[in-house]
Amino acid sequence: MSSYDARFKVWRGDTGGGALEDFTIEVNEGEVVLDIIHRLQATQAPDLAVRWNCKAGKCGSCSAEINGRPRLMCMTRMSVFEPDELITVTPLRAFPVVRDLVTDVGFNYTKAREVPAFVPPADLGPGEYRMQQADVDRSQEFRKCIECFLCQDTCHVVRDHEENKGAFAGPRFLMRVAELDMHPLDAAADSGLDRKRTAQDEHGLGYCNITKCCTEVCPEGIKITDNALIPLKERAVDRKYDPLVWLGNKIRRRGD
Repeated sequence: MSSYDARFKVWRGDTGGGALEDFTIEVNEGEVVLDIIHRLQATQAPDLAVRWNCKAGKCGSCSAEINGRPRLMCMTRMSVFEPDELITVTPLRAFPVVRDLVTDVGFNYTKAREVPAFVPPADLGPGEYRMQQADVDRSQEFRKCIECFLCQDTCHVVRDHEENKGAFAGPRFLMRVAELDMHPLDAAADSGLDRKRTAQDEHGLGYCNITKCCTEVCPEGIKITDNALIPLKERAVDRKYDPLVWLGNKIRRRGD
């Protein structure tokens, strides 16, 4: 089927409220949902607000919820839907609406600033860092993140509980903590920063109950839960409850 008319429901509104609006729009072979949204702007709804940039699945800008599932509009092909299927496009539910499909994702940038940066080794200068590939394989996976914030949107800890946002960094930034904690040259511990403790006490690691919903929606295929969150939980628990660590801390305090 080279061309057909599809039925869409697109959320229209702003901070004051809104509703789904019905559209019937032409679809051509090989198109993605973002193509259809652009055609709606060009032909029926010139004031429809949507955020996008690269249209190649690398900028993370065009995040939305398509039939209730967080997706990138530019990476969701129309061919995955039946021609007679009703397609609903709504803004990311976990974040405040600005207008139509555009949401205010400032929460994520606030959380990003709360994660302490990489601490370089004191005895190494620029250009002197040396690492084995085997030492960075795990954390290198996390660098593929395009910050589309689909994982943040789908995480029920903030999606269903707005009150948790102050205490919970979300999977994207807990993954950042895990990446830094696994980094072979990060000297945070030497500077007195315990990333495992801060993950638990300051970034809300304990709120995560490893449902893997963040992994399921990641467009880069990052195994957020298995490779970042669970190992970080194991490290945090080991640090906090290991009897030898507890005994060592007791002895150290007595010596002081």
